[in-house]
Amino acid sequence: MVAQELATLLWRDINKVIEQVRAFPEDRLLWETRPGVSNSAGNLALHLIGNLSEYIGRQIGCVAFTRQRPKEFSDKGVSATELITRLEQVAELTHRIVAGLTETTLSAKYPELVLGYEMTTVHFLIHLLGHLNYHLGQMDYLRRMLTGDGAIQYPKRLIPSNAAVL
Repeated sequence: MVAQELATLLWRDINKVIEQVRAFPEDRLLWETRPGVSNSAGNLALHLIGNLSEYIGRQIGCVAFTRQRPKEFSDKGVSATELITRLEQVAELTHRIVAGLTETTLSAKYPELVLGYEMTTVHFLIHLLGHLNYHLGQMDYLRRMLTGDGAIQYPKRLIPSNAAVL
């Protein structure tokens, strides 16, 4: 049950990132920042794709992936369409892997020492969900600064069709 709930939350929030990318009126704005802001929304999207592909896809799901973390912050000019495609793929990947986790796997030690201390897989998945939402909020405020637009209205139910939601 916990695995399904985490998978659904990851799906929902990756799809919120997709909606943020869609809300940028021009691709070039995805790569702009403002004083005091280090990372563009496009780079934050690339970072989330790399982060989730590494820590859920490769580490938990054993899906082949070679992370190039510096490129997540240095690449520029990827189109919104391409970012959305990659985000949709990572949403599918993370949902499939996390939804299939057993209670035994969730309570097992996460395979890599990431934050400097050992933790269970469920602990690290909760951390990843918080990390995702931190960057989602950054993207939202940066989009508002760059466009002058306000909050976007997310679709009412951003959940996968096969999710068990109470």
